[in-house]
Amino acid sequence: MLVLFETAAGYAIFKVLNEKKLQEVDSLWKEFETPEKANKIVKLKHFEKFQDTTEALAASTALVEGKLSKNLKKILKKIVAKDAHEQLAVADAKLGGVIKDKLNLSCIHSPMITELMRGIRSQIEGLITGLPSREMAAMCLGLAHSLSRYKLKFSPDKVDTMIVQAISLLDDLDKELNNYIMRCREWYGWHFPELGKIITDNLTYCKCVRKVGDRRNFASSDVSDILSEEIEEDVKAAAEISMGTEVSEEDINNIIHLCDQVIEISEYRTQLYDYLKNRMMAIAPNLTVMVGELVGARLIAHAGSLLNLAKHPASTVQILGAEKALFRALKTKRDTPKFGLIYHASLVGQTTAKNKGKISRMLAAKTALTIRYDALGEDTSAEMGAENRLKVETRLRHLEERGIRRISGTGKALARADKYQNKSEVKIYDPSGDSTLPAASKKRKIQEVEEQEAGVAVKAKKAKPEVKEETNVEEGEPVKKKKKKKEKKKQAEDEGALTEEPPTSPTVEVRDRITHLRDPSWEHILPKTLGASGKSIFLSIELMVCDDCLTL
Repeated sequence: MLVLFETAAGYAIFKVLNEKKLQEVDSLWKEFETPEKANKIVKLKHFEKFQDTTEALAASTALVEGKLSKNLKKILKKIVAKDAHEQLAVADAKLGGVIKDKLNLSCIHSPMITELMRGIRSQIEGLITGLPSREMAAMCLGLAHSLSRYKLKFSPDKVDTMIVQAISLLDDLDKELNNYIMRCREWYGWHFPELGKIITDNLTYCKCVRKVGDRRNFASSDVSDILSEEIEEDVKAAAEISMGTEVSEEDINNIIHLCDQVIEISEYRTQLYDYLKNRMMAIAPNLTVMVGELVGARLIAHAGSLLNLAKHPASTVQILGAEKALFRALKTKRDTPKFGLIYHASLVGQTTAKNKGKISRMLAAKTALTIRYDALGEDTSAEMGAENRLKVETRLRHLEERGIRRISGTGKALARADKYQNKSEVKIYDPSGDSTLPAASKKRKIQEVEEQEAGVAVKAKKAKPEVKEETNVEEGEPVKKKKKKKEKKKQAEDEGALTEEPPTSPTVEVRDRITHLRDPSWEHILPKTLGASGKSIFLSIELMVCDDCLTL
């Protein structure tokens, strides 16, 4: 029986000397207590050493994936093919199946083989000669690191720690430059205040001050390499009539030294920006194409690393950097922020205020895809970022043009949508519901009951025109006022009729009450604020009560 044993230094093939002792699996470890005992069980037949770490990584990767590497295939054909009648013991059953299929060799894997491999590993230094233990340990460590990087898909070239440090240093340099330039302008402004209004660029201002120094030297100095001809003439003219105070030569020297610092820091900042741009294109090319190198680097620095940023969903990427505003909005129950660091991206900046939220949401969704592609993908091209940026630009153009299009696919298909038309339903007030007088059918019932009663025929005739008069009041027709004499005469006739007519039925009594209410003498009882319509409503309520009585 032959044994295939893989080490960090290379492949080893052992020959089993005593196969009977392998049957005792529980006591097999005793045979490997010392190198001498181990040499009685197995003997090294061939050892193929790896040339470098790359070859060892390739071989280990093939073994992990259950594949047969070219080097191992060559060894097995050369060594094992001679003893084709013997079995080959392997530690991995999957690898044994591949060897059997490709080389037609009989492979074996069992608990006995596992215990044998454990014994060989414990006495590997004594079984393999010519391999120092220190060298073996170094090979194991190097292979372990390389294999770990391979499993995690980690490349030493993709170190995002440099990006985090570079963007932090860039922000610090900007703050320091602003402080230095402000101090330089204020300091030299005491001597030549007009220069700050003529030269607006900070770096040009410092270069000009460093070259000329005292303002009296502007007339004889040539600053054409720094300023244009028009600005140079304005500066020389302003230097002759300047209102600034005189300063000593020592003060000018200190100001010039400060200008040197500003120029040096500006040059270093430019160099650092180029370095950051190159690192971003190497580590996260798609993210750089989507939002730019500065915004992308700030996102990575805020998340801690590119891998941590890839774990965030698109909604978190959208508001990353606006945590204070988010928690304040949640605490006060107000609207949450729509964007954070992504607000400084060029696509969001060129959008109108009403569309910034929509574009930032779509940009965050596409950015999250590109981040994951850069962090976990093997391709280093920026094609995916360019395609997603084109889709966002197409969406931005459609929003600006107020067009409705589908962005899926090529982004060119028109969406069929009917034009929205607002149809407002204006409800008109119906005054017919204001009248509380009974319907015509009830009037007919009242009239039929009155005709049946012979004793109250005269009274019914008097009550009927009064009802018509009330209906006219409801319809809005003014009631003609009668003279007081006629009213008193009518009242006297009504009282005489009441005394003559006996109360033959409850209907007669109700009619009498209605007549009294309609009498003009009751006007002092009803409030004056009711008016004609109020009186009609009051009388209509009484008529409804009378109708109920009549129906009973």
